[in-house]
Amino acid sequence: MILRPAARAELPDVLALLAGEETVVDPASVVVTEAYERAFAAIAADPRNELLVLVDGGLVLGCLQATYIPGLGKGGAERALFEAVRIRADRRGGGLGRDLMERAVARARGRGCALVQLTSDKRREAAHRFYASLGFARSHDGFKLAL
Repeated sequence: MILRPAARAELPDVLALLAGEETVVDPASVVVTEAYERAFAAIAADPRNELLVLVDGGLVLGCLQATYIPGLGKGGAERALFEAVRIRADRRGGGLGRDLMERAVARARGRGCALVQLTSDKRREAAHRFYASLGFARSHDGFKLAL
């Protein structure tokens, strides 16, 4: 199993993971819109962003987007923001999520990041227990403003 930046050909697989909160979504059924194409191209072209996939034998089992943010806090060190963390619905519970997160944290540490942060929907209590088991602490309340 490897963790690496997603290839354009894997965009339907990633979108299927994002859509498949409770069930497995067939990547062939995913419509890749122009907006998704633009977003993927922007992420791929930005050295401060990575769309990472966890792949085993050509099958995309998990994904996350890592954004590396420069800042003046933490002595001027970068921080990593993880979003869109997903594991295939039919493969959860077997340690893949832990593997994905540990590898992504190691990647951030390798870049010199001093902190990894993420947000999770308040309703996803199992996800919160999972993140806590990895050492993430609930330290802030998050706010969003839809535009």
